[in-house]
Amino acid sequence: MTDRVFPASKPPTATNGPPPPPPPAPTTVNGNGTSNQKPQVYIPSNRPVYRPQPYSRHHHHHQSRPTCRRVCCCCCFWSISIFLLLSLMAAIAATAVYVIYHPRPPSFSVPSLRISRVNLTTASDTSVSHLSSFFNFTLLSENPNQHLTFSYNPFTVVVKSAKSGEMLANGTVPAFFSGNKNKTTFRGVIATSTSARELDPEEARHLKSDLTRARVGLEVEMRTKVKMQMGKVKSEGVEIKVTCRGFEGTVPKGKTPTVATSKQTKCKSDLSVKVWKWSF
Repeated sequence: MTDRVFPASKPPTATNGPPPPPPPAPTTVNGNGTSNQKPQVYIPSNRPVYRPQPYSRHHHHHQSRPTCRRVCCCCCFWSISIFLLLSLMAAIAATAVYVIYHPRPPSFSVPSLRISRVNLTTASDTSVSHLSSFFNFTLLSENPNQHLTFSYNPFTVVVKSAKSGEMLANGTVPAFFSGNKNKTTFRGVIATSTSARELDPEEARHLKSDLTRARVGLEVEMRTKVKMQMGKVKSEGVEIKVTCRGFEGTVPKGKTPTVATSKQTKCKSDLSVKVWKWSF
């Protein structure tokens, strides 16, 4: 049986002088009188003690949360990408529709315009003026498309002086439907202005200057809404403006009407088509 020698539990300390040497390592005495000494690990007294930091939820969340700048960059990137993708799809769809159907706007023309009456009367004190007029004309409408139809609401018609733009008469054209490769003719479209219509002094002065010319320039302007259909694709009502210019005629002196002629009988049509107004 071996004897074990242990160091003192509290080594003596000195108040002055260098620190005492570390205690000897424990020794084990064998039966043959030899001893086995174990190595001792020295731990310096001035080494800081490791203390684990407490868990901070705010700090962890702040590190894992993406910054506002990153979020804004992602939003801008995806918004621009989606917009470009939609624009590309719309361009491809419009190109395909144009290549397959080749849509064209409707055409209008006024081959004849008759002036039956244009009377401008002014009171003796030149304070009140009245206009009485009567026009009638023929309107031709043509749909040049093979796969596109037009459904027109009633037209509002205005006959104006080409020089001043003042209105001489107004009227209407009834609603109608224009099918594929269809031509529609309206004869005897009437535009009038009764003598009860009172003019303001500025308007009367402009019309008096226009009507004293040897040949009066005239314009016919028509406005309405039209619905288009291409197969099963339909649109809502879009505005269309038809302008017929270049008419010249003389003011009739008696009851015999005069004919206003034009070098270009074809009218200009402005169709305000909006892609997002189409429904499927």
